[in-house]
Amino acid sequence: MSENRWLATGNFFTSYRAEQRIFLTHADRLIFVCFLVLLFVWPLLFQVSNKYMLVIDSILIAIVAVYGLNLLTGFAGLISIGHAAFVGMGAYTLASFARVLGSNHVLLTHCWPLMILVSGCVGGIVGAIVGLPSLRLKHLYLVIATLSFQMIFLWTINFMQFFNQGQTIAIGRVFWFTGKVVRKQHYFFWYYVILFFVVVLGFAVRNLLRSKHGRCLVAVRDNDRAADAMGMHPGFTKVYAFALSGFFAGVAGALHAYLWRGVGFESFTLHHSISYLAMAIVGGLGTLVGSFLGPAAILMLELQVENVAEFVGHYFTAVGDVATALRPLSFGLVIVLFLMFEPRGIANWWRIIRSYFKLWPFRY
Repeated sequence: MSENRWLATGNFFTSYRAEQRIFLTHADRLIFVCFLVLLFVWPLLFQVSNKYMLVIDSILIAIVAVYGLNLLTGFAGLISIGHAAFVGMGAYTLASFARVLGSNHVLLTHCWPLMILVSGCVGGIVGAIVGLPSLRLKHLYLVIATLSFQMIFLWTINFMQFFNQGQTIAIGRVFWFTGKVVRKQHYFFWYYVILFFVVVLGFAVRNLLRSKHGRCLVAVRDNDRAADAMGMHPGFTKVYAFALSGFFAGVAGALHAYLWRGVGFESFTLHHSISYLAMAIVGGLGTLVGSFLGPAAILMLELQVENVAEFVGHYFTAVGDVATALRPLSFGLVIVLFLMFEPRGIANWWRIIRSYFKLWPFRY
């Protein structure tokens, strides 16, 4: 790396420690800090309706969930189409406590940070169990195994009386240092809580990828036999990739349950699993930046398509069926176009932009 940590342009490193820095230059660190401050400050400066605040909160929750899916599919190379079921495990962990103790029990309303972590741990344990078939299965066969878990999860929720047969299970309002979080402050409060988890878990993923365990994920993805020959354990690596994915998904599920103040099976269907996979693909598989850009792009696209569908349905009643079909049509079209023309996702655009500013005006 260049001696000038502000204007460095090359990738010349003199030590492994220098190569593993989170921020390669001081400019990268400064931009990140400014962006982080902006994320925490803007709700205090601008008034946003509950509708759009809910969309923003949902994007942040999806980012946490896609963290796990990107670790599993992007870095470990294990395709899963049952990720919504892992998210549901975290949500239904809270629902189980609500059914046994009551929706307004002090454990749910006052100890909610602990409950979020407990939900993540439950998701991690279930993820490790579901990942056991990866010891013998790969590619299409592993996809079918994760699909089976998704179907088993939905069947269990829909037919067990304990889970109210898939109907909504209420979660009480939480308490903070200032007292009970009332309805007016609900989305505002959870924005900061979810943003905190996004930042902390993002740093956790970044540091994991710098460690030997993160490099094992990439090695197993590229060639598991070569990784085995180099002393790595492909089976253990695949199982803990599922466990990590389940943990992140469980945390996202708990945040979803608290945000919506209830848990219902319709939020964890196969459609949502496909949506999470689409977010990872559109954002960029195997990139941390893609975990941010993918959920934002897909959910904002759904919001805009919904607005267009309402406009078409209101002014052109004769084409109401076309308006209804706009959402799945646009969703599938975006995935196909990205797979054809930009398989590395939006993160590749970000890489190109960074490279341009890094080289301009050809400083050395």
